Amino acid sequence: MPSIAAAAGAQAASFYWHLGDLRAIYDFDEDYRQQHPTETIIGYETKAWDDFIRNQVEPFGDIPVFLGIGNHETTAPKTRADFALAFADWLDAAPLRQQRLQDDPHDHSVRTYYHWMQRGVDFINLDNATPDQFDPGQLAWFRRVLAHDATNSELRAIVVGMHEALPDSLASGHSMSDAPVGQATGRVVYQLLLDAKATKPVYVLASHSHFVMEGIFDTPYWREHGGVLPGWIVGTAGAVRYALPPGAGSAKFARTGVYGYLRATVSPPGVNDADPIRFEFQEVTEQDVPLAVKERFTPEFVHRCYASNGPS
Repeated sequence: MPSIAAAAGAQAASFYWHLGDLRAIYDFDEDYRQQHPTETIIGYETKAWDDFIRNQVEPFGDIPVFLGIGNHETTAPKTRADFALAFADWLDAAPLRQQRLQDDPHDHSVRTYYHWMQRGVDFINLDNATPDQFDPGQLAWFRRVLAHDATNSELRAIVVGMHEALPDSLASGHSMSDAPVGQATGRVVYQLLLDAKATKPVYVLASHSHFVMEGIFDTPYWREHGGVLPGWIVGTAGAVRYALPPGAGSAKFARTGVYGYLRATVSPPGVNDADPIRFEFQEVTEQDVPLAVKERFTPEFVHRCYASNGPS
């Protein structure tokens, strides 16, 4: 994450969007254990999110950071309510609060799903961190957002991000297809996005699987049930790298054993309006790790993170 933050700063990024799984919670993160070798598991669980803020958010400096919720944020003893409380400053950041009140002047509720408009793009963050999602309240909210987007003449594109990929993707074995509610409601969301595509370009992002893959919805199921949406999985910000799933060979692009981030570049109005956002995977290597981080964690530890952290 500090390497990604350094790259974001060098490229003058408008913001960074994290799609969930901030810390492991079920066990010590290796970097946390390296810095706190005698910590108890209770101490780790108490301090893990504060450690995330200091070591993974603060390196971004003045670049806005938007936070999604992942399944590890609901791993016991953590809950969705704990996440909303601990990260209220981010979930109620000015762009999100302003958008929420613009949508409904009486809506003062801070939620784990939200959206904001920037450069003619509606960025929509959904919450599918637990098997009971998407719940009726979130689906109703999502329908309202898309209905407004369809009539917004200033809006050029819709980007929807979430932790788990929508069902029936090339990585369906580690996605919303894992749970009956997720399978059913994820298909509803996909169909709503197919409908939205009739008026605006739509892009779908996820991060649950720890590899990078483009074209995740180019599957027999979606070719036969409405069509293929542009979709990415990018789970390469530090967790153990996963082996690619069996269907990865038909993906437009797929890699594992790498760290990196997805860079999105929005074209100026009137330029390539049918496909105004270019997404490119940017790898970060061991040489990109800031010197202060190497000195703090030791070069040997940093090298092990690059050489031995999967895929598995």
